[in-house]
Amino acid sequence: MSEREYVGIDLHRRRSVIVRVDRDGKHLSTVRVANEPLEVVAAVAAAGPNPEVVLEATYGYYWLVDLLQELGASIHLANPSGLNWGNRRVKNDERDALDLVKKLRLGELPEAWIPPPEIRELRELVRYRAKAVRLRSGLKAQVHAVMAKNGILPARVDMFGPGGQAQLDAIGKDLPMNYVIRIESLRDLIEVYDREVTMLEREIHRHLKDHPGYRAIQQIPGVGPTFGAIFVAEIGDVTRFSSAEKLCSWAGLTPRHRESDTKVHRGRVTKQGSKLVRWAAIEAVAKNRGGTCLQADYHRLAERRGKQKARTAVARKLLVFVYYGLRDGVIRSLQPAQDAA
Repeated sequence: MSEREYVGIDLHRRRSVIVRVDRDGKHLSTVRVANEPLEVVAAVAAAGPNPEVVLEATYGYYWLVDLLQELGASIHLANPSGLNWGNRRVKNDERDALDLVKKLRLGELPEAWIPPPEIRELRELVRYRAKAVRLRSGLKAQVHAVMAKNGILPARVDMFGPGGQAQLDAIGKDLPMNYVIRIESLRDLIEVYDREVTMLEREIHRHLKDHPGYRAIQQIPGVGPTFGAIFVAEIGDVTRFSSAEKLCSWAGLTPRHRESDTKVHRGRVTKQGSKLVRWAAIEAVAKNRGGTCLQADYHRLAERRGKQKARTAVARKLLVFVYYGLRDGVIRSLQPAQDAA
């Protein structure tokens, strides 16, 4: 019976470098292959049955993970932010792949979670919607910029509601033609984005309408369908976190900790992990300060530490509610007293 081998892959867009190492760390082979399924499978199959394969969670890794899992390989996904290559004299693809294998063999690999296909597909819609909204916001900002160039003040807070649209119709009569062309073009593009965002929201709801955690976390003040979908898609299997505190740490909402001898320094929040989760948690508490369940904490912290730190702290508390809502399908601390009786 042959010994299990280790395979390290340095994945690129068109080609990849694949190295094989035995369990004692002896370098067996290095090949550079095109990113064609048959070529990759042939290179990894040389390591024998059920090899230990490691690659970085880098651009476009989904197809390779699925392919190698079908082959029977045990896949390990390295978290790029946790890799510290140090001041290496040599930096090349083979060395990167060998160092990944070394970290895996020695138990030092910072592993990332591999989301299943259904979570990846949901993320595709949720992230695309977020991107479309950002692009639409940029278009709206351009309309305001054209108005500012001509000294026109917006008559409405929302210039793209009924009242604001009426003002945009009217100002077109007084502006030079080139400005009018730009504003009308931008309004047409905004209308297209409105339609696409609505379609994406409909599809996301269709995917999640029977998800108990999705329904539960919408009980949290400030969390509606949009933020709820972000939490479900980005967090994925919440049971991979043993506690709510670890979820908050993954989301980058916990402070940095530096300790040496008797000195302890706790700095700003790390801002690591999912930017979308962190943004959604902070935005959810921005308007009503977390609702009745968290308002007291917000005002107490704001008075002592300032509004910005209070908002971040309350967002962290909100993420604790999200953890239990996704894990249990209910948030008991938000249930009315009569339900608990």
